[in-house]
Amino acid sequence: MKPCATAKRHAWWLLPTMLLLTACNGIARRADDQTERDRYAKYAGAPIDRFTWLGRFDGWQAIGPHELIIWTRIDQAYLLMVQPPCTDLEFTQHIGVTSTAGTVSDLDFVTFDHQRCPIIEIRPVDYGRMRHDARAAKSP
Repeated sequence: MKPCATAKRHAWWLLPTMLLLTACNGIARRADDQTERDRYAKYAGAPIDRFTWLGRFDGWQAIGPHELIIWTRIDQAYLLMVQPPCTDLEFTQHIGVTSTAGTVSDLDFVTFDHQRCPIIEIRPVDYGRMRHDARAAKSP
């Protein structure tokens, strides 16, 4: 038998295996996103219509396809929800946030990869309490 024919005959299992690994990878990512959303939602307050910031943020983290956390200071965070469709928010490396006179409102946008995603909800996160509780859970 020719080597090429043998390789073709034995490669039939490769595609299903790749599909299975891809599916499992997506399940783990969605489970991690849900865990992060639940963790932040536990410490998020009631929705507000705006917050003030100094024109830059100390960090951000996508926690789902339509949610992200923005830190305006090391100890001050906000959970933002954007209106779908907002494609690949959880995979982007850089974002921007529109504002007026140092205020971000639920009329502003999260921008990335040539997209302008309207902010539909802003919730302050008690990040200090969240960190305190995480430290307390780790200590014996």
